[in-house]
Parts: sequence; structure tokens; C-alpha cells
Amino acid sequence: MKFYDVTMSIHESMMVYKDKAEKKPVFNTSTNGHVTETKITMDAHTGTHIDSPLHMINEGDTFETIPLDRFITKCKVLDLTTVEDGITARHLEPFEIEQNDFLVLKTTNSFHEKNEFDHEFVYLKEDGAKYLIDKGIKGVATDGLGIERSQPDHSTHRSLFKEKIVIMEGFSLKDVPQGEYLMIAAPIKVTGIEAAPARVFLVEGMEDIDIQFA
Repeated sequence: MKFYDVTMSIHESMMVYKDKAEKKPVFNTSTNGHVTETKITMDAHTGTHIDSPLHMINEGDTFETIPLDRFITKCKVLDLTTVEDGITARHLEPFEIEQNDFLVLKTTNSFHEKNEFDHEFVYLKEDGAKYLIDKGIKGVATDGLGIERSQPDHSTHRSLFKEKIVIMEGFSLKDVPQGEYLMIAAPIKVTGIEAAPARVFLVEGMEDIDIQFA
């Protein structure tokens, strides 16, 4: 059994979407005698995180509506490190993608400098999203801080959300080989908003475990 922690570390100089200063987390630490406390101010989409439909759809479902079986589930890591620009249906066709799969897309995004945002990051194009919708997947994760870019209508996000497909972003997959894993994602338990940061592990050798939820 082998564990891969695919979570981005949260710190004040970390990479954030489009290098926007207002998205950087802020740590305020104070010590009174021997008691130290830190207040963290950060965006719900900081680092490794999970989106809900409200993120891109007005009146969409909020975060707490996502079923638990989207967070702890078998998943398939697909090696797409040869892809440039965006992932299309043509890039996905060679893989054995089945109904109810949860897919983790490994691209060259995982090999960039950790604190530097690449504005030309690899993303999932609209026809790639449609291909996955037609396959009937239940979720998709990416190693980019966004699953889309250069899409004014947010077509990739919106088309996936409309089919209740969960979107996770910001995975660190540099050392994770292609294959099948058990994914354990533990998002902050928030309600009424559109996203939550998460700690995510991929476990090799437990992909055949029987998962039951109380």
C-alpha cells in the first residue's frame, strides 16, 4: 500500500489563480504569553479544492449537497502529460473510461514551479468535457488551478455541473503514476457556499476496497 498526498501546501507565497494578489492567503499570528494563535484569511478556491455548481451556475447547488461518495471513491489517474494547450475528446479516447468513473487528469501542470502560475496551463476543453459527460463519469480532478481557461462562457465548468459531475482542482500529481487508486478527499465541512479547500490522498493497492457510507 502506498499513499500519495496530492494536496498543495497553503502558505502566503503559494501559487494562486492568475497570480491575483487578492487571492493570496494571509496569515496573522499573535502570541500572548505562551499562547500562539493564527488567523488565516483565504479564498474558498485556495490550492487543492472542490467546486460545487453554485460556482458557475446562478442558484446552483451549494457545497454541502455533494454526495460523500464523490470524496472517497475509486479513481483513475490518466497520464496526459503529452498534451499541449487543452485536453480534447481525441486525447481521452485511448483510455478505458467507464460509467461512474472518477478521473484524475495528470498534465504538465504538475511539473511547473510550485509558486509560479502559468497563464497557459493545460485545461479541459469543451469537447473533452462533452466526451466525459457522454461516458457518464461522476467526477473529474485536474492538476490545474482551474479546469478551464479562455472560456468566457465557462462552458467546461457549466456543462459538467449541469450533469452533477464533481470538479476538483489543484492536485499535485508529479510523482503519481497512471493507474487506479482509492481517493480520499477531506474538504472543510462548509455550508451555503460554492467551494471548499481539501486535503486529498491517493492510495495505491486499495482500489478494490468495498466502500460503504453510514
